[in-house]
Amino acid sequence: MDSVINQLCQLQDLILARDEHRQTGNGAHLARLTENIDAMVTSLPDAVRARYNLLIRRNNLIVSPVSENSCAVCGMALPASQVQAVRQCKNVQYCPGCSRVLYEDAEAPRWIGVTAPRTEPRKTGLSRFSAETLMVPDMVAGSASDAIEILAGQMESQGFISHADRLIQAAMERESMLSTAMDNGLAFPHVRGVEGGSLTLACGVSKEPFTWDASGAQTNIVFLITIPSAVSAFYMRLLSGLTESFLKEANRKALLNAETQTALWKALLKATRYTIK
Repeated sequence: MDSVINQLCQLQDLILARDEHRQTGNGAHLARLTENIDAMVTSLPDAVRARYNLLIRRNNLIVSPVSENSCAVCGMALPASQVQAVRQCKNVQYCPGCSRVLYEDAEAPRWIGVTAPRTEPRKTGLSRFSAETLMVPDMVAGSASDAIEILAGQMESQGFISHADRLIQAAMERESMLSTAMDNGLAFPHVRGVEGGSLTLACGVSKEPFTWDASGAQTNIVFLITIPSAVSAFYMRLLSGLTESFLKEANRKALLNAETQTALWKALLKATRYTIK
């Protein structure tokens, strides 16, 4: 049954990659992604394919990790017997709340940040998902893997996520599916299913552009983002806001000219003040 769960997780990744490409890409890879999705759906066992067809009509999230004995997407607390069944993986288990396929990855990176006390003023804009300590204004990278390693290490060293090595691996697996490099020297590597807290963003700026992928895309501004399953839809709005902000050359230059963490943080907040609420 492990193979079926792995197949469903890969299928989920393809579906979400297609959604992202529709919103931010030029459409060049849509046909390939759709072909791969259709082939993977066809190869599912009949009962699982029937459930998939029901789920996909409602929402593009078809699988959900188990986090703290609950469905990470809908929050439904699961019986101890079902949590154990998910771990044993002898049969496909479905959430009794949202009907999604449940799985558990004990070695996945997790959010380990500190939740702000309720007495603190409510944060707004990008400050809800990032912090000055997650800025790397002097990133020295020669490849996508270099940049992702630097930013994942920053997230771990600053106490936001665990298992930076697994985060790097997952981000590179996502890159192998479809590059996250975009126009204007931007790249948005990301990892979904990082449970335990909120969406988190780190930003790294390389003064010299470097080659991101096999197409030769040149990159010098990188946003590494970790995404809990429950906020996958919000990530699309965040991505849209970031791309809108950095279509403006002045905003990109402000990031590139920042010499310190503080300067980069202030430039990022200013650039996104109207696009990310």
